[in-house]
Amino acid sequence: MARNRFDVDETLEEPLNFKNLKKVMVYVFRYKGRMLSALLLSGIGSIVGLTGPMIIQYAMDYSIPEKNLNQLFQLAILLGITILINVGFNAIRKVIVAQAAQSMVHDIRRDLFEHLQVLPFSYYDNRPHGKILVRIVHYVNSVSDVLSNGLLDFIIEIINIIFIIIFMYQVSPPLASITVAGLPVLIVFVLIIKPRQRRAYQQVSNKNSNLNAYVQESIEGVRVTQAFNRQEENLKILDRLIDERYRAWMRTVYISNSVWFSTETISQIVFSLVYIAGAYWFDPMVSFGVLLAMGTYASKFWQPIVNLANIYNKFIDAMAYLERIFETMNEPPVIEDRPGAHELPPIVGSVRFDHVNFGYEPGQKILRDVSFSAAPGESIAIVGPTGAGKTTIVNLISRFYNIEEGTVSIDGHSVMDVTLHSLRSQMGIMLQDSFVFSGTIADNIRYGRLDASNEDIVRVSKLLCADEFISKLPHGYETIVKERGGGLSQGQKQLIAFARTLLADPKILVLDEATSSIDTSTEQLLQRGINLLLEGRTSFIIAHRLSTIKSCTRIMYVDGGQIKESGSHEELMAKKGYYYDLYMAQYRKDET
Repeated sequence: MARNRFDVDETLEEPLNFKNLKKVMVYVFRYKGRMLSALLLSGIGSIVGLTGPMIIQYAMDYSIPEKNLNQLFQLAILLGITILINVGFNAIRKVIVAQAAQSMVHDIRRDLFEHLQVLPFSYYDNRPHGKILVRIVHYVNSVSDVLSNGLLDFIIEIINIIFIIIFMYQVSPPLASITVAGLPVLIVFVLIIKPRQRRAYQQVSNKNSNLNAYVQESIEGVRVTQAFNRQEENLKILDRLIDERYRAWMRTVYISNSVWFSTETISQIVFSLVYIAGAYWFDPMVSFGVLLAMGTYASKFWQPIVNLANIYNKFIDAMAYLERIFETMNEPPVIEDRPGAHELPPIVGSVRFDHVNFGYEPGQKILRDVSFSAAPGESIAIVGPTGAGKTTIVNLISRFYNIEEGTVSIDGHSVMDVTLHSLRSQMGIMLQDSFVFSGTIADNIRYGRLDASNEDIVRVSKLLCADEFISKLPHGYETIVKERGGGLSQGQKQLIAFARTLLADPKILVLDEATSSIDTSTEQLLQRGINLLLEGRTSFIIAHRLSTIKSCTRIMYVDGGQIKESGSHEELMAKKGYYYDLYMAQYRKDET
């Protein structure tokens, strides 16, 4: 699909989605106590700080002309106290806000990660993983400052503007009116530029996402890159993505700077008019103290306006990221417990498919009217050509996808009507991708059963012939393996994944190409361990090597989404149909 490409931009939301603001405020309100405390401290500090120009005005108009040094000294001390209160309260506020911000980041990232873990396989099938990763790390970090400082600063600056206006009108109403006259002009400009600015930040978000997706994909595929000598071509692709990101960012900078430039220009014009009006337009001329105080207040009045413009830029930037974060959070889990779903009781392992139809994409059927039953303890091998629907069958048993038509039931309970936890906790599933997590080998084997003892881990490993290579490692079962099992061979990773699956002691066992990366000699040893562990369990085995499934109680040949043949190895060989042809073709290939 197109959206699975790393260089395809994600869809932009044209109208500003205020539902996202409502959702993000949930995280803010969790820490409203801290936020209100910080707001109160900032408000008191700012109001106390605004008395400074009036103190200076009084000193210039009265204390200095009257040469009242004692009063001037008292005013200086009072001015110093106001400065200390302002600085001190703001310092405490920053600490409180930083704590609240990190708590919000933790909550958002945790909720996002928790949601990602329940999204269906289809979500990850259709998206580059780098574009998902950037939302959890970079995007959440980018919005954290806006959720805390940005929101608080916005309220504080509004309060500052209101009190500055009050103080200005106390000092000189005419000069105050000149100061605020430029504000409507700025508001009109911001309303005009806002839509362009938001679209520009969305484009930056897209280009960052594309770049991150490509870098992540390239790191994962670095061995293939070096094997095919693709370094130069990959660098060209990276340069293109970086250039696209650069152009998008510079366009955003130009637009954002126009807001800042307009604010600065209007503020300087107003600032100059205050001095000109106070010195030349009024008769009599205002006092030097009033002129100095009004100049200070005019500067203070426009500084919050400039700050609001900067906060607005950050807010628009954050909204582009919030859209991506909540787009992921709004993605429906699809595979979740239905209303009224009940716990699946301890099972014996009876499995039934009843006229099941399924497709990953609308209108494209992978399974067509599939029906069969598996008795408890029966081992069923599923064979057939690539794309026939073998893996799809075992995926539906585990309910990794929802069934469109028909029923899949275990011990008479439809998998659609039981809770996912109670279903999967009684199943052991080993997929084709033998994923090994970073950590110790013991932790990897214990992954699906945290209460397993070291003795249990060693016992299962010996049964599966994994103990032989594990015991030779520098620290045995406590050896640290790297990300994705770096340092281990594919066969060793598969043995560890096998041990992890079987340690869970499931009643139903699913093995999807479980021995595909193990050499023939090891596979023969491993097969004896598998046969022991299959006893008393219903098992479904997808295997490429047909020699490994001859002992299965039943073999189903699947092709075109249908079960073409079903029976034991001897029965199907005697029938000389699809399975016979497949087996003989593989046999002749092995002979040569």
